[in-house]
Amino acid sequence: MIKLFSIGGYDEVGKNMTAIQIDNDVFLFDCGLFLPPIVAMQEQEVQKEKPSERKLRNIEAIPNDLILENFGLRNKVRAIFVSHAHLDHIGAIPYIAPRYNAEVIGTPYSIEVLNSIMKDNDQTIKNKITSITPNSSYTVRGERHDYKVEFINITHSTLQTAMIALHTPAGVILYANDFKFDNSPILGKKPNYERLKEIAKEGVLALIVDSLYASDERKTPSEKIARGLLEDVMLTTTNEDACIVITTFSSHIARLKSIVDFSKQLGRKTIFIGRSLNKYVSAANRLKLVPFMNDISIVSYRHQIEKILNIVNKNRDKFLIVCTGHQGEPGSVLDRLSRKQLPFQFMSQDHVIFSSKTIPTPVNIAAKKELEHRLKIQGVRIFDMVHVSGHAGREDLRDFINMINPEHLFPAHGDTQKLNALGELATELGYKIGKNVHIMHDGQKIQLR
Repeated sequence: MIKLFSIGGYDEVGKNMTAIQIDNDVFLFDCGLFLPPIVAMQEQEVQKEKPSERKLRNIEAIPNDLILENFGLRNKVRAIFVSHAHLDHIGAIPYIAPRYNAEVIGTPYSIEVLNSIMKDNDQTIKNKITSITPNSSYTVRGERHDYKVEFINITHSTLQTAMIALHTPAGVILYANDFKFDNSPILGKKPNYERLKEIAKEGVLALIVDSLYASDERKTPSEKIARGLLEDVMLTTTNEDACIVITTFSSHIARLKSIVDFSKQLGRKTIFIGRSLNKYVSAANRLKLVPFMNDISIVSYRHQIEKILNIVNKNRDKFLIVCTGHQGEPGSVLDRLSRKQLPFQFMSQDHVIFSSKTIPTPVNIAAKKELEHRLKIQGVRIFDMVHVSGHAGREDLRDFINMINPEHLFPAHGDTQKLNALGELATELGYKIGKNVHIMHDGQKIQLR
């Protein structure tokens, strides 16, 4: 008997969590946060405190894994597999993992980030935590059988992202949240197409796949295109006397490398400002994955930030600031800079470069709009969307489904509209919705065998 439980990420972008039951053994894939309600909660709180598991459940910010308890499966969970280091896939582990006598397994960077998150929040978990090198396998013991699980290297907007292949007697369960096909990555290896094709020949019972951009009729460009966009903005616009501030995803180490490279060409010293930048970059550096560490300074505490900004404010053409706040998050460094809450004053013709895309939630859209308004009032030049996505487009997904040829397809990582878009693509490839393409909602289950 094999069942799939769509616990989270099937009604929203985030909160990703899927459970696979094989007889008396259950395996969890990802355990992520849903960030919009957390941001909204933090905006309302005067005193910022680490939220409890109960509070996060009340605001529906973590997956509702209690469904497993309702079916008597809590004590049958054997492992929690982590696909990559983004919070919407890993951030709920400190709250949910302790409920299970299950090992947490992920690639070294994902595990390093997880440990950093828990250290910052003064959290611990009793679970054994295991790092698995990309393109390697691991054996998990079940009640009666051992299970082979592989972490197959794939490209995304953070390091050491993996597609997770769980081998079962009825075929492979392949979990593919999130990914893109980047054949020219700035850091790391290309996707392991060879192993994916081998797994397809072995037989894939179910493919759980990222549907975030299933409606975008394109192939997602390589990260080298984003590097070219940055080069164009940073090196070919008039900025000799301007302060340059760039904001991007803190976990996007490859993007940060490009920024540092071009900052050096401008003859500027690069300063990273913000706690999340410090967290993700330091985690990568501990694994010797950061080739630019000697070319930057990182500050994250208030007194450090104020000290360096006083220096930058007087030497605007000598520095380049990389900071948090690309989504307009309240309390981020860029948010505070725009509100004049730090010892730095934007001047007319200063540059703010958003090497990111606004995540399309009402909270983010409103916050970003307000941030841009404050910057424009101060005469700042804004360069938006200097970015390429880390998620597969419709044509990437078409190639991927054809490559894997799964028996069952489960669109994930999106609301119903996004899941339906992938379902429509699958019907073009000969699948039938309700028969072998399954549009799920949070909290549902389906039997595959």
